[in-house]
Amino acid sequence: MTDEKRQPRPAVKYGPTASTVADNVQRLRKRRELSIYQLSAALRQAGRPITPAAVGKLERQERQVTVDDLMALAVALDVSPVTLLLPANTRGPKDANGIPTQALTEVTGAGEVAVADAWRWAWCEDPLSYPEGESDEEQDRHLMDFLLNSRPIGLLSAQGDDRVMSAAVGSRKKRSDGPSMD
Repeated sequence: MTDEKRQPRPAVKYGPTASTVADNVQRLRKRRELSIYQLSAALRQAGRPITPAAVGKLERQERQVTVDDLMALAVALDVSPVTLLLPANTRGPKDANGIPTQALTEVTGAGEVAVADAWRWAWCEDPLSYPEGESDEEQDRHLMDFLLNSRPIGLLSAQGDDRVMSAAVGSRKKRSDGPSMD
């Protein structure tokens, strides 16, 4: 291929989740009083070598985080991968679980949602949203389908999670923007 036929590679566009991951990696690294060099060493020890320069670029959103990077970062920072994906906003009124009820976040693919709803979705407790115009019975089916497909069946039953059966008999509770199971 000649030089005149080559197209420059388009710049990678970072979305809201990439921004959240970068912020969370930096926040957690600093909270644990780790330097970029120490986090890089922990990543190398975890089998996912990322240079200190690359960790700095990651925190400045100048480097993409792959799924494998995300998992290794979670291991190195001793948090759940979900902790890196969602905001740690703790201001404002909180629900019974201590999650802010009024704070909003942008979730890639879903748009702006309540932080509490995003966390319940990530914890496999509720769908991120329910289709508009559904009857209570259809919403129950939607919830049941979400619960059944969001966790391994063995884990669901091992925890004695009765929400699938509760959904089947229609015992939903209201959440910030629709039905929810608590």
